[in-house]
Amino acid sequence: MTGFAFHNLGQDGAARRGRLVTAHGTAETPAFMAVGTAGTVKAMTADAVRATGTEIVLGNTYHLMLRPGAERVRALGGLHRMMDWPGIILTDSGGFQVMSLAKLRKIDEVGVTFRSHLDGSAHHLTPESSTAIQNALDATITMAFDECTPFPATHEEAAASMRLSMRWAERSRAAFEPRPGYGQFGIVQGSVFADLRAESAAALTGLGFEGYAIGGLAVGEGQQAMFDTLDVTTPLLPTDRPRYLMGVGTPDDLLGSIARGVDMFDCVMPTRAGRTGRAFTSRGILNLRNARFAAEDRPLDPACPCLACARHSRAYLHHLFRCDEMLGPMLLTSHNLSYYQTVMRGAREAIEAGRFAAYAAATRDAWSQGDDRHTL
Repeated sequence: MTGFAFHNLGQDGAARRGRLVTAHGTAETPAFMAVGTAGTVKAMTADAVRATGTEIVLGNTYHLMLRPGAERVRALGGLHRMMDWPGIILTDSGGFQVMSLAKLRKIDEVGVTFRSHLDGSAHHLTPESSTAIQNALDATITMAFDECTPFPATHEEAAASMRLSMRWAERSRAAFEPRPGYGQFGIVQGSVFADLRAESAAALTGLGFEGYAIGGLAVGEGQQAMFDTLDVTTPLLPTDRPRYLMGVGTPDDLLGSIARGVDMFDCVMPTRAGRTGRAFTSRGILNLRNARFAAEDRPLDPACPCLACARHSRAYLHHLFRCDEMLGPMLLTSHNLSYYQTVMRGAREAIEAGRFAAYAAATRDAWSQGDDRHTL
């Protein structure tokens, strides 16, 4: 398919500096994608998301098919127009809900029957219908329908789950409608078992997806097990296609995963933390609800160019959260996304300069020093 491409612009060890080219523009990688589950990044306008440097946002098939419905989104001009995001949109397939809504679903070879978490109504989601819904939403990047294997799982359980996902991947690929500049990603499963990850990667690469995601991680296995799994998985994926680690994670997770060859990330962590008063900064994580910030007339992080840091004090942010003012979550969500993009921009520049390891070490050292040991 023409118009959708990934260009590897440079490498430092396994870390890659790339550019994703699509029908809805380009994105520089490594990239952190903002999660906009229901067609919006919570507490942010589209302009505010753009101001952070974010180039890709996510939507979720399961949630959007329930409200407002895929056909309604199509009638309104597609998700890009509806949410004022002409740039790249990636849609999750609904596969994660196969795991997270385990008490509300029944799974078989054909697909999954969900009980809506909204009203209890029944919905059937299959590889074919998930792909069709994502097409109706006009997703730039469509994800294959899969089962996110829960953790812990025995080797036998993980193998059965992965092989079901591979059969679903073949059906998802057959249902995908190729269009210039649009792509579909397959999802590698297999829990923490190296042989299952290898089997999954081989099955997916044989189907010729435009990109490859690594799923089933950040579900309780711990950071080292995640890194060990990436060590055996990313070398098995095509070098000319983007690699996307789903649902990850902390800034430290991102640095470790970039070092292992991952190009794309998403996670609710920075936006969820912003809504609850936690800030990611160049000196670590701060909880703005803590009383110690009540009289601090200094920026949250002078190294950050976001509106929260450029125009407001820690004391004001603390006040907003103590008063339950909606501006607090708005400002802190914007800050957290801006900080994640700062980490990504620094990683790209470091890879280009051949000093990624030094950049990662210096960034981690600054976090470890903490906020109170240095004058910000």
